[in-house]
Amino acid sequence: MGSSFIRSHDLWSEEQQEAAERLVTQVVEQKLRQVRLSWSDQHGILRGKTLEVNHFLSVLRHGKDFQTATLIFDTTNHPVVPPFGANALGDPRMTGLPDGVLVPDPTTFTLLPWLDRTGWILANMHYRTGELVPFDTRGILQTQLGQLADDGYSYVAGIEMEFYLTRIEDPRLSFEDCGQPPAPPTVSAVSHGYQYLTEMRGDEIGDILDVLRDNIVALGMPLATVEDEWGPGQCEVTFEPLPGLEAADTVVLLRSAVKQLCRRNGYHATFMSRPAFPNAFSSGWHLHQSLATADASNSFAGDEENALSPTGTHFMAGLLAHARACSLLTTPTINGYKRYRPDSFAPNRVTWAEENRGALVRVAGGPGDASTHLENRVGEPAANPYLYLASQIISGRDGLHNKLSPGPSADEPYLADAPSLPASLEQAIPMFQQSELLRRELGAPFVDYLALVKQHEVNRFNAAVTDWEQREYFEVY
Repeated sequence: MGSSFIRSHDLWSEEQQEAAERLVTQVVEQKLRQVRLSWSDQHGILRGKTLEVNHFLSVLRHGKDFQTATLIFDTTNHPVVPPFGANALGDPRMTGLPDGVLVPDPTTFTLLPWLDRTGWILANMHYRTGELVPFDTRGILQTQLGQLADDGYSYVAGIEMEFYLTRIEDPRLSFEDCGQPPAPPTVSAVSHGYQYLTEMRGDEIGDILDVLRDNIVALGMPLATVEDEWGPGQCEVTFEPLPGLEAADTVVLLRSAVKQLCRRNGYHATFMSRPAFPNAFSSGWHLHQSLATADASNSFAGDEENALSPTGTHFMAGLLAHARACSLLTTPTINGYKRYRPDSFAPNRVTWAEENRGALVRVAGGPGDASTHLENRVGEPAANPYLYLASQIISGRDGLHNKLSPGPSADEPYLADAPSLPASLEQAIPMFQQSELLRRELGAPFVDYLALVKQHEVNRFNAAVTDWEQREYFEVY
């Protein structure tokens, strides 16, 4: 790839170049053994390679060859797209699944505290021509953040993420259990749950929570709280506000770190929204958000009479106008739609309200409150964070540009005369595909590609015989 792939294609900003130079010194001084080079795929799952240090130093100049074949998989690595025909994935550059190049972002480098002298760094996927692969979801968010910056704003996100902790009883590692998908581990509850935010329940699982807390802090993440949630072993972590790209990067590393640390300590963590446990309560990802101006002031804060500014109001209207089309991005799994139930603290209709946790968008704050912002309660914890945040920026910018109105607030969100969210992933796919806004902002090839991947997931689900069907029909007919 020549003397320097990254420099010759001008793939780093000045900030990244300076970070790379510091990183070379750090790697040598701290005598690192290896570096994990990670890339977030279409599902928000980390894939990558572990590099020896000398090779990593070379990758900081040339990038690392990587298989674009990873783009054709559904969540269990079933190939979705015939790769060897012309115009695979709607992009002729993908025909035959050639090697791409992972270009590390030096500003994301951190040490993994649970491993010996091991670093970790995120990357974007490029073609060998230097062009960004249009299916790279981190790149999609970067593009949207750039367009938002052209409008004079930066995006600020607060992450509030729920998940379940369980204790592994049997990892199910027989070869018979190693299919696509593999058999899930047999687990037991770590606490009884349903003592929301009680100190007692949190203390019952203090040992593993301490492991998670200490390592999350050691990774440099701005952890704010660790909380006991409703269900048995259900937990929540929240973070101080972060810039948009850093917020999404934090989520992909958080989920991977939590799962790794739990597994190493005999536990299993899941970000699946509604596990098939008796007495389980759904997990959500509540995304707090605002826009900041050049002087770092909150552009959503209203005045002494109004909670939201006109900017915040129009942005919120955009979120509502495109919520149904964006469901595929905020709730990308079949399981996530089982969370949308009346009176469940998860939305089931496209509504907004001030300080009401039944609405899709909650206005958090009030008149005269400089920290007033929007909380979107629609997302599931398994969502690809780059696509979730990108969907908010795309929708909100459309609201700003067209000065959309959100309409009246819904004091009773579950009874409001408002459009329903799609009831299933199958319903969400055509709404996503038919959105002119998303096709314009994401590109038609990406929209059709992601719809194809998710439709394959739906088709596999519809072809499976469920436990419900067996109980319903096997004996009576």
